[in-house]
Amino acid sequence: MRFNKNSNVYILIYIVALVLVTGAALAFTSVSLKERQNENVAVDKMRQILASIRIAPADNEVTAVFDSIITSQFIVNASGEQVAGEAFDVDVAAQVSLPADERELPVYVATLPGGITKYILPAYGSGLWGPIWGYVSLNEDRATIYGAYFAHQGETPGLGAEITKPQFTDQFENKRLVQDNRFTPVSVLKKGQKPEPGCDFVDAVSGGTITSRGVAAMLDNSLAPYTKFLTQSDN
Repeated sequence: MRFNKNSNVYILIYIVALVLVTGAALAFTSVSLKERQNENVAVDKMRQILASIRIAPADNEVTAVFDSIITSQFIVNASGEQVAGEAFDVDVAAQVSLPADERELPVYVATLPGGITKYILPAYGSGLWGPIWGYVSLNEDRATIYGAYFAHQGETPGLGAEITKPQFTDQFENKRLVQDNRFTPVSVLKKGQKPEPGCDFVDAVSGGTITSRGVAAMLDNSLAPYTKFLTQSDN
């Protein structure tokens, strides 16, 4: 049986067959690559966590370094109690939208050379054009910041995107999150502005006021629920 290639029926059949073949090929490719994609996402997350403690391994060493440096990871609740679950699997973006007393709060414990302990906490919030996120590492006292790593989805290059640069992140070193057994957020202020009494602060990104405010709000919202954990005398 021969089809008239100029007929509407032939064209319709051709289009349907093309769509089915293309869809099947795309679906097969997606399924085939899903495992590798998930691995890449996990490795990138490990890299970001390590960046908060100033460790930047080669691409092919991220997993090995992460496994050797991150000696413990767990989830706590707002009461500072450990709860069941895998810290690495927690969707922080979803958790920060929940009331503080309903959240799962991941904690990563790093052991640096010499047996020095650092605690790493994730953060997630909103910038000017989209989500921002990061990790903040704390010293063994669980009160002062050791390091910070921030990332973004679409902040303006040269302005809000500068939150990723050392000129901004390095300012957080030794800033206090806990004072007198209470949480004290780190303010992000324009030069010349004064912080609230008793709060540490860093300079905002020049020209990136909204993104800078987003970082401050992100840290406050994401880290305040850890107060009980951070102020416990024994973990």
